[in-house]
Amino acid sequence: MAEKSVEVRVKKRKQQHRVQLHQQHQEHQEQRQQHYESSFYRSSKSSVSKQSFASYSASQTSESLECLKSFLKTKGEEVVRLSPLPKRAQRAYLAMDTDKEIIGYVVPLFRANHEVVRGLVEGREEGRVEEGIQYVAMRNLFTREAREAMEIKVEKKSHSRHVRESAERVELGKTLEEWSEFRKKMNPDSLTHSPEFIVKPRGQTVWEGNSVKLLCTVAGWPKPRIAWYKNNVLIDAKAHPEKYTVESNYNMHSLEIKNCDFYDTARYHVSALNIKGEVSSVATIVVKRFQEGDEAGPLDPKPHGYSAEHGVTFNTTIIDKFEVAFGREGETLSLGCTVIVYPTVKKYQPEIIWYRDSVPLKPSKWVHTHWSGERATLTLVHLNKEDEGLYTLRVNTKSGFDSYSAYVFVRDAEVDVEGVPVAPLDVRCQDVNKDYVVVTWKQPAVEGSSAILGYFIDRCEAGTLHWAQCNDIPVKYARYPVTGLVEGRSYQFRVRALNKAGVSRPSRVSETVVAMDPSDRARLRAGPLAPWTGMIKFTEEDSTAGVVPGEPTDVVVTEATKSYVVLAWKPPAQRGHEGVVYYIEKCISGTDSWQRVNTGMPVKSPRFALFDLAEGNSYSFRVRCCNSAGTSEASQPTAETTVGDKMDLPSAPGVPVAIRNTSTSVVLSWSGSKDVKHLAGYYIECSVVGTEEWLPCNNKPVKQTRFVCHGLIPGANYVFRVKAVNAAGYSQVTANSEAVVVLDAVAVPGKPSGVRVVEAVKDYMVLTWDPPAHNGGADIRGYFIDYRTVKGSAAGQWHEMNHQAVTTNTFKAENLKENIVYQFQVRAMNMAGVSKASLPSAARECMEWTITVPGVPVGLHVLEVRDTSVVVLWEPPLFDGRSPVNGYYLDLKEVSAGEEGWVAAHEKANKKLYMKVTGLSSGVSYVFRVRAQNLTGVGKASANLGPILAQTRPGTKEIYVDVDDDGIISMIFECSEMNEGSEFVWSKNYEALTDTSRLTIVTEGGKTRAIFNSPSLDDLGTYSCMVTNTEGISSSYTLTEEGLKRLLDLSHEHKFPVIPFKNEMSMELLEKGRVRFWCQVEKCTSACDVEYAFNDAIITQGKKYTMNFDKTSGIIEMYMDSLEVTDEGTFTFKLVDGKAKGTTSLVLIGDEFRELQKKSEFERAEWVRKQGPHFVEYLGFAVTSACDVLLKCKIGNIKPETEIIWSKDSIEIAEDDEEAAQIEMKDGNLSFNIGKISKKDAGIYDVFLRDERGKDKSVFNLTDAGYQAVMNELFRVIANSSTEIQITSTEHGLILHSNVTYYNEDLRVGWLHKDAKIAASERVKSGVTGEQLWLQINEPTEKDKGKYTMDIFDGKDGVKRVFDLSGKAWEEAFEEFQRLKAAAIAERNRARVVGGLPDVVAIQEGKSLNLTGNVWGEPAPEVSWTKNDKELVSDDRYKLKFEHGKFASITIAAVTTTDSGKYALVVKNKYGTEAGEFTVSVYNPEEEESKKD
Repeated sequence: MAEKSVEVRVKKRKQQHRVQLHQQHQEHQEQRQQHYESSFYRSSKSSVSKQSFASYSASQTSESLECLKSFLKTKGEEVVRLSPLPKRAQRAYLAMDTDKEIIGYVVPLFRANHEVVRGLVEGREEGRVEEGIQYVAMRNLFTREAREAMEIKVEKKSHSRHVRESAERVELGKTLEEWSEFRKKMNPDSLTHSPEFIVKPRGQTVWEGNSVKLLCTVAGWPKPRIAWYKNNVLIDAKAHPEKYTVESNYNMHSLEIKNCDFYDTARYHVSALNIKGEVSSVATIVVKRFQEGDEAGPLDPKPHGYSAEHGVTFNTTIIDKFEVAFGREGETLSLGCTVIVYPTVKKYQPEIIWYRDSVPLKPSKWVHTHWSGERATLTLVHLNKEDEGLYTLRVNTKSGFDSYSAYVFVRDAEVDVEGVPVAPLDVRCQDVNKDYVVVTWKQPAVEGSSAILGYFIDRCEAGTLHWAQCNDIPVKYARYPVTGLVEGRSYQFRVRALNKAGVSRPSRVSETVVAMDPSDRARLRAGPLAPWTGMIKFTEEDSTAGVVPGEPTDVVVTEATKSYVVLAWKPPAQRGHEGVVYYIEKCISGTDSWQRVNTGMPVKSPRFALFDLAEGNSYSFRVRCCNSAGTSEASQPTAETTVGDKMDLPSAPGVPVAIRNTSTSVVLSWSGSKDVKHLAGYYIECSVVGTEEWLPCNNKPVKQTRFVCHGLIPGANYVFRVKAVNAAGYSQVTANSEAVVVLDAVAVPGKPSGVRVVEAVKDYMVLTWDPPAHNGGADIRGYFIDYRTVKGSAAGQWHEMNHQAVTTNTFKAENLKENIVYQFQVRAMNMAGVSKASLPSAARECMEWTITVPGVPVGLHVLEVRDTSVVVLWEPPLFDGRSPVNGYYLDLKEVSAGEEGWVAAHEKANKKLYMKVTGLSSGVSYVFRVRAQNLTGVGKASANLGPILAQTRPGTKEIYVDVDDDGIISMIFECSEMNEGSEFVWSKNYEALTDTSRLTIVTEGGKTRAIFNSPSLDDLGTYSCMVTNTEGISSSYTLTEEGLKRLLDLSHEHKFPVIPFKNEMSMELLEKGRVRFWCQVEKCTSACDVEYAFNDAIITQGKKYTMNFDKTSGIIEMYMDSLEVTDEGTFTFKLVDGKAKGTTSLVLIGDEFRELQKKSEFERAEWVRKQGPHFVEYLGFAVTSACDVLLKCKIGNIKPETEIIWSKDSIEIAEDDEEAAQIEMKDGNLSFNIGKISKKDAGIYDVFLRDERGKDKSVFNLTDAGYQAVMNELFRVIANSSTEIQITSTEHGLILHSNVTYYNEDLRVGWLHKDAKIAASERVKSGVTGEQLWLQINEPTEKDKGKYTMDIFDGKDGVKRVFDLSGKAWEEAFEEFQRLKAAAIAERNRARVVGGLPDVVAIQEGKSLNLTGNVWGEPAPEVSWTKNDKELVSDDRYKLKFEHGKFASITIAAVTTTDSGKYALVVKNKYGTEAGEFTVSVYNPEEEESKKD
């Protein structure tokens, strides 16, 4: 009893311990769940945590495993870890139909970023592992307790023990009920669900500077991970806390954007993700800027604002701006501006952005941008017409941005053939799918000598240079669907235009596109940071395996032209997780016959282009979907579609109106085309009046109806016309615009200036003013004067003073009131209108007052009288007036002209006391006068100077500048008419020289020299020299900054002359490894000397060095027998030729020296090798025209006793070997004829030469790469030996064949139909017979017409033989096939006797004759019997029968001798007639016996 009680107590303690462990485990699970929620809340509140739910599940699983070890360690039991997911059999990646033919590919179920998916899958797996372990642990725990409790033992029990055990069983039952409830709660299907938005974020519009908050509420379990994106870019709130704040409170999430500015306008995505799926929502934030007036455009300059980040306001100035530019296709063009940002902040640079037609430019192989810190440069490499447009430089700073724009025109490159069109442009790829893409382009501006007939589209697989033409017949639409692409491959496209003169150059290639599903392409483009766009599902079983797809929906005709029809549809909703393909069927209107279009080539994309439809016919279309499980029902058919062009040509635009703009441009405007679809733009053409040549103004169509035509001839008279263009083609050109002369645009003139009162009397005042600085492009026709009265500080209203414009710049204002103060303003007028008013004059009181203008200038005289110019000088007036003189005006007129002939020599006042008048007429006499000006006005004119004859005196010389050998710069003037007392007088700016330190004057006889002591910018100006006591002999020279720079450069060259080198020092290797250093000078004297140096040490001629200097040719040489390690360094030639010096060096160090040393040693070794028998050409191979492989080499310097040994794989080929007969030597050429090569010929071949002078060896490895190279050459010879494709018709179909010299089984031969690979089938087969390559087409149809290409691999790209099976070739071949087929059918089905009849029948008289013949014919033949060519009729004597259409019999009951004769069984049907002849001989035995007797 004691032992039993102890046993009961132990069991009870164990049971209590298990229950405690179970309670602890539940508490631990609740604590960990709370900890996870709090930690997830904290991480979400700060930012979007990078820790995914997978990491949480992984940590939870590891803790659960540790916690459950105590539950799993049960004696006598083995713990088995259950797999969270059942193992699946590996799937095939090819989809097959019921006939086991491949029809597509299996599309993997799951598509997403690999890293993201792996994290989600691991999280879900580990979560399920944990749940599975918990389930197993609890199941084992309670099952074991139940098993132990119900264990039957044969033993004696006391009543008390029985009571205790009953109580324990009751407690165990309660525990099992608790476990059942726990198990229900542990069911994951009742807890987890995908995220969903209870409240979605809403778009908002805010003012700049305010803050905005986006709010949303998300439900889901496990709690979703929330991420915010701006324009598909993840927002990192931790990295920018000053800008963003992300919060997550329970299920409410928010994104706050602080201090919004213009750049915060964007689309914001919020993404919620857990293991059950992902959802996202979008909201748009628009930030408005408060301002008065019109809203600025995206590229308009914005007012600069204060930058709080740097504490300054940045001001931007753009200078050195690029102008309107012109380039030609193929050239390189650079645009640039200098950008000044003030103030300068250390380590701060503005953002430089370039735009073309308001679209930002990205760096590429065509576009290069550079920012040096001061200058922004844009380089357009290899210009194309796509590069034409309005280019804008935008400079962004923290305070705003500035921009500048100018147009770039790109002219067409010269065409190779006159009259052909220029290249199309703007080739783009649209609607890209797995095996289909739509290529669009824009028509060129110039069609050539005739209208464009159509376009050819070429495609090229990325990474290759092989362009294949996509269409055989040119298409007229600027839009073409290209089919037959290979999924996953990248392609480029180009377009060529065709007219009667030929084909244009190809356009610029399109961007590279990948033939793949759009969803795959979007996923790849989005990258790992893009928001998820679909739900991710995890399933343990593939419930859709083997499901027949549903029917496609929404089948529509998206395009219909004369050339093709394009269908589009939506994939079926039910299609399983594997790839599907589509079959298209067509039906001619009015019939019920549906014909499958693409039986041999199913499509994978939900697009398809149908060609070869009859124009004008109406069709309906439908689509079927197919996978490995079967084919779907057909979709609903489309409405009837008539084959023809749906898009019309655009209507002609309105007549253009041309307006003057600048001296080289005209503004053109017109009304747009009406009711035009898919307008590509407008082309503008111009022509000079009187010519018939029309030139394009733009080579890229513009969509605006206003365009500035640049690059016109100034002053020329132009007319313009416009044409519209869309995908269908060009519109009719408009009528010509009115002719316009290219001149600056006429505008109202500028404001007059300097309005002043020059004289006043009691009741009138005399006004004068200066004309406006800009006349607006037209002559000033007059002026209008306004006046007003002034009382103190109060001014009255303005009143008109003259109603008719005055033509002079002076006016007498009459009928004024004395002692009243007046102000005046003036307006100028031209043909465009009246200008704005000038600034008011100073207020003047109307009363008599003294004239205060300056007096007349005095001392007028002239210098430097020439045929077309003269210099007039004068002295200031004796009195200045009330204010100092601030300028002078020079007037001139011809002597023969009257007072009205005076003209001003200049417009603005001249502040100097001299002026050079140009533009005179030679031989004409002129009179000059000068007027002085001060603030009050212009004074009276001086006394007239003249007449002055505009004529150059004979023998007059000009001042010239000279630089002597010492670099001295001087001005020289010579005079041959020096008189007694004549002197040279030098002046600067026609003023006496006061600073003698700048110039030194040296005079010798009739020659004077002014020497610059130290030339600098202070010496700039006009220098003149006058000879006194002569008739005004003088000359002048103007020294400009550019001229001074040129003279200083020349002076430096003269001071420090340099010996010019024709060729700098270079090096070359000679025979025996010798090294030659040499250079060549352009010229030198016989006194020129050379100094040779190595590493600045002088070297001389000796054993190591050999020098030579040929002074006639200028070649300097130095030779070295070899290069040693100590020869690494710098070699220098130093030349001295009088004052001139020259140095040239060559540096040989490092890898360059070591490489040269190796080459030298190699050359020497080669020379040594060639002293004995050697290989001139090492062992190589060649393939003859008969496709025999030769191993050949060329040997030299051999003797009769020289041994020549061939070996293969180190086994010598002896003279008595069979292979020795394949060796041949002729004229030093050694060859081994392998013949028709096979793999048994592979091996390592070597040739060994040896005699007493030396030895040499050459090896050729005819294995692996060597064997493949030989085979590639063999393939090349075979491919090039192929004949042109011929066609032969048979009774079964057509055979295309080509013969080759030799065929090797490893040669790859492919056949293509319309550039698409031909798949082998029972109807179309290809093969080789002997040396003939053939393609057999059984039962050809119209679909088999077209271009056939035989592609023979030649070791590189392949040799193609093309045969066009269309037109006459098709008709003749098909007609012959039908003839042979009909003949075969006739031969096969014609009536004939197939057997049963003997040739001779001998029968005794009185016997019965019965013969049966077997006949055949389809249809069953008609049967008749003849005897001696006469037809027999069935009667009592002749019984004729024909049974079952096969057996014809004749019976003669009792034959007589009269029945002997020639019989025939004649059969006949529509295919022919045949007779089975036999001879019947009837004999009488008695007669035969008597004859014998």
